[in-house]
Amino acid sequence: MEYLEILGTIIGLIYLWLEYRASIYLWIASVVMPIVYTFVFLDAGLYADMGIQIYYILASIYGFICWSWAIGRKTNKNAVEELKISHTPRRLITPLSIIATLLTFAIAYILISFTDSNVPWCDSFTTSLSIVAMWLMARKYIEQWWVWLVVDVVSAGVYIYKDLYFTAGLYALYAIIAYFGYKKWKELMLTQ
Repeated sequence: MEYLEILGTIIGLIYLWLEYRASIYLWIASVVMPIVYTFVFLDAGLYADMGIQIYYILASIYGFICWSWAIGRKTNKNAVEELKISHTPRRLITPLSIIATLLTFAIAYILISFTDSNVPWCDSFTTSLSIVAMWLMARKYIEQWWVWLVVDVVSAGVYIYKDLYFTAGLYALYAIIAYFGYKKWKELMLTQ
């Protein structure tokens, strides 16, 4: 299974580079990578991480549609209007926090009740935050980077614990890039 983990890591690095650049092509890597990681996480007994891979595929399709539709939309002046990087509206912060909390408890309950997971709370926490982060990214909200930073740091620790060292390294790199990605997107947001 190590070869699949290495392949997933390589695709993850490509995805990260594309996300950092706010390239629409990130969504292609974001469909392929979860397919690979479904098998890696199944083998490692990370069932919530495995299950979220299906969500990642669906969210990636949604993100691609959001970004593509915005690129193809015409303004009144017949110029192409692009989906802009922006801040998450304040009215969404409380509902998104409630959703993440409820998902964490629901997923943890499922993992504790129906699987042999030995990290149900960490697995459910990172999974629920990832769901929120993917939605934020699909809408091009800059705060997605901070949510990913938390997910990446916690995930790297879990993957070390589960002996998934390539994946832990990838997520440690994701955590570093999340900081720089935020700064890059902030620059892009000011110049768009």
